[in-house]
Amino acid sequence: MKRNPIWNILFWSVISAAFVGPGTVTTAAKAGASFEFSLLWALLFSTLACVILQEAAARLPLLAGHNLGEAIAKRHGRKSFLAFLAAGAILVGGVAYQAGNLLGATEGIALLWPSSKTLILLCLLIPCALLLWLSSYQLIAKVLGGVVALMGIAFVIVLSRLELNWGEVFQGLMIPHMHDGSAWLVVGLIGTTIVPYNLFLGSGISAGQGVKEMRQGLIIAIVLGGLISMAILIVGTQVQGDFSFRALAGAMQAQLGPWAVWLFGFGLMAAGFSSAITAPMAAAITVKSIFGESLQRERIVWGSVLLIGFLFGVVSGQNSTPTSVIIAAQALNGLLLPIVTIFLLMAVNDPKLMPIGQLNPWTSNGLMLLLVGLTSFLGLTHLLKASFRALDWALPSDQATLPWLLLIAILVMVIAAISLLRLRKRQA
Repeated sequence: MKRNPIWNILFWSVISAAFVGPGTVTTAAKAGASFEFSLLWALLFSTLACVILQEAAARLPLLAGHNLGEAIAKRHGRKSFLAFLAAGAILVGGVAYQAGNLLGATEGIALLWPSSKTLILLCLLIPCALLLWLSSYQLIAKVLGGVVALMGIAFVIVLSRLELNWGEVFQGLMIPHMHDGSAWLVVGLIGTTIVPYNLFLGSGISAGQGVKEMRQGLIIAIVLGGLISMAILIVGTQVQGDFSFRALAGAMQAQLGPWAVWLFGFGLMAAGFSSAITAPMAAAITVKSIFGESLQRERIVWGSVLLIGFLFGVVSGQNSTPTSVIIAAQALNGLLLPIVTIFLLMAVNDPKLMPIGQLNPWTSNGLMLLLVGLTSFLGLTHLLKASFRALDWALPSDQATLPWLLLIAILVMVIAAISLLRLRKRQA
């Protein structure tokens, strides 16, 4: 049955709500505070890539009759190493996101009613578990669509009040530029927009729609989410001094008055709470699609993500600043993104799964390969520097390392492209 267009957009807002959470607020605002408008291009690229990847993932069950997890199981076997690799990547990323989601919601509540953060985390745990136990995805979709709208209104209002140099904004949007120390934030911006588990979530909930209907709702929802992310980055340029949630609230207060702190605190709480539901739900959908339906296993999965994320949030929140933990969670998922992208790329180009005339377009394949190469390069760059710092070794010069890292990233792209060409030559 065809949905009302507005309801269809609201339904697919479950995807944009999952990435417009505390991770987006933190990473985008930090990027704006640290590098002004010069990293806007990363959000434009990742929004476009998110549309391409999510559309492919949602199209897979509509044309092939298998969602992404089922396609992985069919191609490689439910008990294969690759099936466990795909599920493991989503579970690890989901736990990292969950810690950031809960910490973000906690920080939002703390801005409104200062109290014990451990107690706040406990209070958040109960309603999250209740909604997940009810397994009402339609109810969750409505709630998430509403909080995304609230989150967007807060930042768009502030954006409309700012006096900006739109030439600099446009330059940052259209001309890619990297600064020293910006690679981690770029990976985070990509990881917070193209959420790996969202590919399984979107693929798992698209059944029953037509391709055209799916595309309309999905594209509009993601583009709106991307525009909200860009607004957050631009508002982040107004933060003075060290970045924190309170400093960001202060920048909003300077434009809107004292009530802006309440608006921001509520928006951060709502975004964190909504994303805290989506991460465990998506992990459960992923495991269900790969390993088969089992209500007990699904509850164990979402319960584990919820509980481990909570515990990690409590421990890391005491030993690190919430913003650093949240940015690290986004960047970790950015590092996992090439793995999930390659699984999706092969699934939508497999003639044994997809109808011959419905194989993935080459323009979409090209962007997927570019995303694999870019995230591999940025991820390897940061991992190398992080390893040298951990071992207390002198960092090698960029001139010595970057060519080799670029060569490895290109090699990954070439191998993926060759595998793709060979796959498409197969007979259905």
